[in-house]
Amino acid sequence: MNAWVLLLFTLAVLAALWAYRAHYWRRRQNETLEDALKLLLEAETEGRPSTPEFLAKRLHLNPRHARRLVADLLERGLARSENGSLALTLAGRKIAEHILKAHRLLERYFVDEAHLPPQEVHALAHRLEHSTRPEDLRRLEAHLGFPAVDPHGDPIPHAGEGWAPAGKPLAEANAGDEGVVAHLEDEPQKVYEHLLREGLRVGQRVRVLGKDHNAVRISADGRELVLSPELAANVTLTSGKAAEIPAGAVPLNELPDGVSAEVVDIAPWVQGFTRRRLMDLGITPGALITPELRPFFRDPRAYRVRGTLIALREDQARNIWVKPIHER
Repeated sequence: MNAWVLLLFTLAVLAALWAYRAHYWRRRQNETLEDALKLLLEAETEGRPSTPEFLAKRLHLNPRHARRLVADLLERGLARSENGSLALTLAGRKIAEHILKAHRLLERYFVDEAHLPPQEVHALAHRLEHSTRPEDLRRLEAHLGFPAVDPHGDPIPHAGEGWAPAGKPLAEANAGDEGVVAHLEDEPQKVYEHLLREGLRVGQRVRVLGKDHNAVRISADGRELVLSPELAANVTLTSGKAAEIPAGAVPLNELPDGVSAEVVDIAPWVQGFTRRRLMDLGITPGALITPELRPFFRDPRAYRVRGTLIALREDQARNIWVKPIHER
C-alpha cells in the first residue's frame, strides 16, 4: 500500500512539474513574440527595415528559432511580409503599442516614485511590461499625471501620436551646432551607463565644439566632453528650451542651514504625482523655505515652508530650485 501511495505521489509531482514547465515555456514564447512586435514598431517609427535577421540579432535567437518566430507572427496575422521585410498589421500594432507604452510608463514610475537609478529601470520594466493589463496601464498613466516622456526622453504618446523621439543624433551634428538633449538611448546598458557617467542628461543644453572620424567634442554645463562616434549616436539633440537652473538660483539641497530662500521652480523633469505631491507640501513659486534641521545621517532634511515643518530627501531637494534671500 505504501508503495502505491509513493508511486501516486511521485506521478502527481511529475505532472505538476510538467504543467509548470509547459506554462513557463508558453509564457516565454509569448513574451518573445511581444518583444518582436515592439521591435517592429520601433523600427517602423524610425524608418528602418525589419528583416528576420534583424529580429534574430536583437532577440539573440538562433536561425531556427527566428524562422519559427516569424512564421508564428505571420500565422497569427500580427505581421506581414513585404519584399523580404516584416511590417505590422493592425492587430500586431495594437499589441506592440500597448507593450511599448507599458515599458515607458513603468520606467517613469520606477524613477519618479520608486526612486531607482535610471540605469536600472529598463530591465525591470522589461520583465513587467508583458503582464500589465490595459486597465492597469490607464490607472498608472493617470497616477503619474500623463507624463510626456520616459526617463530617457522617449515619448509616451496618447492615441495617434508618434513613438520616436524628435531630433537628430549628436553624431550627425556639425561643429558650432547647439541643441538640447532630448533622448539618451538606454540600450545597450553599458553605453547608457557611460553616458550617465559623463554627466549627460535629458534636458541639458550642449554645444558641438568639433568632430572628426574618431571623436565628437562637446560642451555641457561648462565642461568639455569627448565622445566616441558610437556614444554620440546614442544621444538625440533637438532645438528647444533647456532645463537649466535660472540665474541666481541654486538647488535646495545646497542651501546652507538657517538661510531662507524663495522657491523659483521645480525642475521640469519632475512630473506627474511626484510634482503634485511637492506642490501639495507648499513648494510653489514664491514660497519661502528655510532648512532647519539636519539629521545625523544628513537625509532626510527638515525644511520650514508656509509655517509647516516638512522632510525632504536629498534627491527630492536637488530638483527644487530656490533663490537665497540675503540680509537687507
